[in-house]
Amino acid sequence: MNDLLRRVRLLLAALAAAGLAVGVAAHLLGEPRLAVTLWIAVTVPVLAALAAEIVTSLSHGDVGLDIVAGLSMTAALVFGEELAAAIVALMYSGGQLLEAYAERRARREMTALLSRVPRTAIRHRDGRLEEVALDLILPGDRLLVRQGDVVPVDGAVAGGVAVLDQSALTGEAMPVTLRPGQPVLSGATNVGEAFDLEAARVAAESTYAGVVRLVETAQKARAPMSRLADRYAMLFLAVTVALAAAAWQLSGDPIRAVAVLVVATPCPLILAVPVALVSGLSRAARLGILIKGGKAIETLARIRALVLDKTGTLTHGEARVADIRTADSLEPDELLRLAASLDQASKHIVAQTIVAEARARGLALAIPTGAAETAGEGIAGKVEGRSVLVGSVRFVAGKTGDSGLSTLAAERPAGAIAVAIALDGAPAGVLILDDEIRAGTARLLTDLRALGIEHIVLATGDRAEVARFVAFGLPIDLVRAELTPDQKVLAVLSERKNGPVMMIGDGVNDAPALAAADIGVAMGAKGAAASAEAADVVLLVDQLDRVLPAIRIARRSRAIALQSVIAGIGLSVAAMIVAAFGFLQPVEGALFQEVIDVAVIFNALRALRG
Repeated sequence: MNDLLRRVRLLLAALAAAGLAVGVAAHLLGEPRLAVTLWIAVTVPVLAALAAEIVTSLSHGDVGLDIVAGLSMTAALVFGEELAAAIVALMYSGGQLLEAYAERRARREMTALLSRVPRTAIRHRDGRLEEVALDLILPGDRLLVRQGDVVPVDGAVAGGVAVLDQSALTGEAMPVTLRPGQPVLSGATNVGEAFDLEAARVAAESTYAGVVRLVETAQKARAPMSRLADRYAMLFLAVTVALAAAAWQLSGDPIRAVAVLVVATPCPLILAVPVALVSGLSRAARLGILIKGGKAIETLARIRALVLDKTGTLTHGEARVADIRTADSLEPDELLRLAASLDQASKHIVAQTIVAEARARGLALAIPTGAAETAGEGIAGKVEGRSVLVGSVRFVAGKTGDSGLSTLAAERPAGAIAVAIALDGAPAGVLILDDEIRAGTARLLTDLRALGIEHIVLATGDRAEVARFVAFGLPIDLVRAELTPDQKVLAVLSERKNGPVMMIGDGVNDAPALAAADIGVAMGAKGAAASAEAADVVLLVDQLDRVLPAIRIARRSRAIALQSVIAGIGLSVAAMIVAAFGFLQPVEGALFQEVIDVAVIFNALRALRG
């Protein structure tokens, strides 16, 4: 809602409230004509604004439920029920303000993401600092991130130590500490001392920019249950008019028809559904779960089948040092330190993994000398005066003789790789690198079954033996391996027989399957931008278990929306019948409907809480 529209609605609501109150006071002081004049005067502007909205909706082919409110005010004025007309005017204008407040509160966490978007950055240039527009930042630029600043682009710590609050992105409450060379996500807030950042991407391609685009998409989306309300507007309108006409025809009293129209204003459908679903979107955003609109949250509540990618989803998606096996009395950490020290001279992904593991363990790495790399095989050099050789088992064994290296590397998980190390010409040990299954995966899948997920499928492009090894011991019904992206789509579509399907993935190759599923869930923290764009739900924190609260929040939000609709419409229909038989006067009906509206909106806001 723009500022002008907000001001107009606030003015109309204030006018209706003031006119109603002053009119009641005038009536009590023995000035009934003044009271009637005031009530008419405050009803007409609200009715005119409502009529303009109805005309605009009809020009777009939409038949809204606001027509009932317009009919009730018009009928009340025509048949001399000015007080009832003024109450309905206040109910309608006040209800719009209440809805706007409720939606603003519900969207608070999502809107907070948009308001934090940085516009400029501080860049090092020729020995000085300059403030430049975000669009001018290029990969390789060195930026200064001051205390309190939002990190403007993705990059890596280039100087100092970064202490970052990533709660806006991931929902994690505790700050993280990152050292030189470690990657930094845009959108995090610097809560420590200033540090230097080396930009890795332009702003438009950075993590935070992608999140902002996803939030904007989510905010523009409209809930299917809201569309359901509009779809049945004509039916509800027809029933209301028929009941009002029947009450007038059978009793001969037009006031009964006015009373029916007054209590028929269907604010529970107009207000409660979007408020409940947007509240659910907001609560999910607090936990680092971005759900793209009401349609996604409503579908998420009905999921019955799950298709899982392996690499980066069921597993971490990157090799880790799972085991260190030494050939002599050398300590495992010392073997890792020497290997990592030499591997600093290599750009190979395996070498980078070994270096990252050593740094994560706090090992002091030495500067290698005389490093010579054999592409795809290994690297040789000196570390602290010792000859070090790191590479494949075949490469190291060829240089030094096997001497047990094959035995050390033999027993390892399917898909794991062995990196051999030799010191001073003698085999020293083996590092086992593996893409490990995420901790708690078995419990997660069990909990998903408890939530009603009836069929779980592992769909991966990896080799069959690796896929079967990963799935062993997990509550997975079917393993489909060596799939191309289009075959993953077919795997998703084939699960439709079991009910609405959720697909979870992270890579570019998962994007078509994510789009084909009823609900696509992307691992957005480290996953590809294509998968995040194609998905309906993005996990901003790299934790698969966030799927559980996402489903629970979706189901609770949908249940609360339905409760509000059923209770609100049920009470309205009951009141319409009572009014048709003459037991409820227009003023009483207007007051009763106002109570219903307030109750259903505050009930819908329960979706904000756990």
